[in-house]
Amino acid sequence: MPSPSSPCAAPASVLAAVPPGRLLSVNVGRARSADRAGCEGAFTDGLGSGIDKRPADGGVAVAAPGPKGTGGSGLAGDAVVNLRHHGGDDQAVYAFAREDLDAWERELGRPLPGGSFGENLTTSGLDVNGARIGERWRIGTDLLLEVSAPRIPCRVFADWLGETGWMKRFTQAAAPGAYLRVVEPGEIRAGDPVTVVHRPGHEVTISFAFRALTTERALLPRLLAAGQALPSEMREKALAFGEGRKSAAGGLGGGQERKEGFEVAPPATNVPV
Repeated sequence: MPSPSSPCAAPASVLAAVPPGRLLSVNVGRARSADRAGCEGAFTDGLGSGIDKRPADGGVAVAAPGPKGTGGSGLAGDAVVNLRHHGGDDQAVYAFAREDLDAWERELGRPLPGGSFGENLTTSGLDVNGARIGERWRIGTDLLLEVSAPRIPCRVFADWLGETGWMKRFTQAAAPGAYLRVVEPGEIRAGDPVTVVHRPGHEVTISFAFRALTTERALLPRLLAAGQALPSEMREKALAFGEGRKSAAGGLGGGQERKEGFEVAPPATNVPV
C-alpha cells in the first residue's frame, strides 16, 4: 500500500489548502428479506439486501471487516447479505456526496435523504468522484480510510430505486461514489470533519476507474497507475484487457448479468435496465 510520504504524492502544503469536507450522516441498514425491498417491490436476485440505510444516532464504530466472501460491512450494525459480491476490506465503507444526491433529486423529482443510495457516509464539501484510488481521508480524530474503488450499479440498486432505466442512467452519469478500505479503525458520527491527508500523484480517480470498468474499457490498462492501492479484482481486469485475454470473472464485457462488485459492465448502450 502506498506510503503517505511517497514522493509522488501531493505536497502537504497543497493538501493543507484543501478545506475539509463534512460528514452529514453515517448510515447503516438491517437485512431486508427478498420479498420486501421497501416501497418498490421485491429484489430480483432473491437474496434480500442491506441497501436500506438510515442515519444512525450517535457514534458508529468502523473497522476492517476482513476479506471479501467472509467480511461484511466495516460499520458496526450495518448488514451485508450477499457476501460474494458485497463487503470485505476493499468495499468496507461506501461514500456518496450530498451534492450528487441533490442533483439526482432534481433529476428524479423525489426526495433522497442520506442513505438513499445505500451509502454509509453522506458527505458534503468533498469531491468524492474526483478522489484518487489510494487517497486517504481522516474522519473525526481516529478513523483513517483509503479510497479503493467505484461503486458499480447492480440489480438490487435498480430494484431499490424503482426508476425506469436506472442502471443505464446511473452508469451514464459516471458519478458513482467511492468505496473505501479501513486503514485505522475509529468511531465516527454526523458532523465530523473529513480531511484529505494523502493524495497520490497518479490521475486514477473514482470517475475514471468507473468509466474504465463500464463504458470505456480501453481505459482499463491505465488503472494500473494506481499501484498497490488498486484492488486485486480490478488489477486482474486491467491486466487481462491489456493481454487480450478473458478475466477470471468470465470475460470482459461479455454481457452477463452484473452483480455489485468489480465485474466489468458492458457498454452503456447495452447496460440492462
